[in-house]
Amino acid sequence: MIDGDLDRMSEMLGDPTVMAFYPAPKTRGESADWIDRARRSYEEHGHGLWIVETQEGDFVGDCGITWQSSNGRPVLEVGYHVRTDLQGRGYATEAATACVALVRRELAPTLLTAIIHPDNTASRRVAENLGMTHIDDDRAHPWIVRTVMGMQLA
Repeated sequence: MIDGDLDRMSEMLGDPTVMAFYPAPKTRGESADWIDRARRSYEEHGHGLWIVETQEGDFVGDCGITWQSSNGRPVLEVGYHVRTDLQGRGYATEAATACVALVRRELAPTLLTAIIHPDNTASRRVAENLGMTHIDDDRAHPWIVRTVMGMQLA
């Protein structure tokens, strides 16, 4: 992600449908922070969220590998967001599959997770398509218990 991605990222992260399982859609400023965090992650860890585009260069969303917290413990997570009009076409699964291959090649052995709002069946389907199963419930947030899907990569 680069500063030039702000318009399309803020449009996607500001979309109430894309962000339905977050506390609220992101503002333009919060989207800029999102990009900054991704760039810091590249520097600190060598990975983060990346822009996803079609072969023709059309913006699809973002996907990548980030460090998150589950029940107060750091976990490596694959995350993904797809524009509303492109959801259900397999883009998240395709991008996340590439991330799994990267983790298997560069970071294994490790546990790879996907932390999902319990009502987000589409995201859970992506995780299941990757080969993940339910491994835990994240109870670190008092307002929601999130589903933690995962798989051990050797």
